[in-house]
Amino acid sequence: MLAKLTSLLFMALLGLLLFGLLLWWLQPRLIFFPYDRLQATPTDWGLNDEEVQLVTEDTVALHGWLVSAPKPRAKAPRTLLFFHGNAGNVSHRGESIRIFTDLGLEVLIIDYRGYGRSQGSPSEHGLYRDATAAWDWLTQVRGIPPEEIVIFGRSLGGAVATWLAARTSPAALIVESSFDQMQSLAEVHYPLLSRLIPLRVAFPAVEQMAPVQAPVLILHSPDDEIVPIPLGRRLYEAAPAPKRFVELRGGHNEGFLRSQPQYQQSLGAFLGQISVPGSVH
Repeated sequence: MLAKLTSLLFMALLGLLLFGLLLWWLQPRLIFFPYDRLQATPTDWGLNDEEVQLVTEDTVALHGWLVSAPKPRAKAPRTLLFFHGNAGNVSHRGESIRIFTDLGLEVLIIDYRGYGRSQGSPSEHGLYRDATAAWDWLTQVRGIPPEEIVIFGRSLGGAVATWLAARTSPAALIVESSFDQMQSLAEVHYPLLSRLIPLRVAFPAVEQMAPVQAPVLILHSPDDEIVPIPLGRRLYEAAPAPKRFVELRGGHNEGFLRSQPQYQQSLGAFLGQISVPGSVH
């Protein structure tokens, strides 16, 4: 009898171990949801754009668009570097791009490796390399001064944007509907498994925020069902001054639309106050 119970216990533990290993191996598929087909282009949105091809330091070819503003801003900042969330591709960000171009910003938006027309497979450090390639293209190839560039990230892109801002000197950092670190998000959605299975990705934005030397705007909705607002507030608390927090309305994916026109007005006010470096209050 004891031998049978011991055997059953061993099999159960072995099963749990194998299940845990499987989930550990599948983590990237639970985090990154790339879509390879482009559903629209800036031309479909009535905007002018330039096709952008980048090559990262590890020789991965990336695709993006540099979208012009119909009425460019007269003062800096004039360019926004856009890092999107963990699903879809650049063609699903038309409504956001339109808001930014209406504010007079030209927008460089890229697809991470494995998304859209970009090559490769997504990973945390791969996305950081993608961000670096986009920044280098703007500052070195296009010759845009860093003080004219706003780095923007939504959701997962917020962690990428914060990582980049900590290593560069942008005019400002805008983070929308994002989190302090991936572990916090895992504990929200997988409270038990997150404590048993180590994460393969960290995205420790809260640690990256401290060295950012630029005005910071954080936007988040209390109705966000995917990234709870306390995670965004932790990111805000870690940010150095000058900084601002704006509450949105609506869920994770539509909060910026549900919050119009206040959303665009908040962005415009923030941009207006960073025309002179460090003047946000």
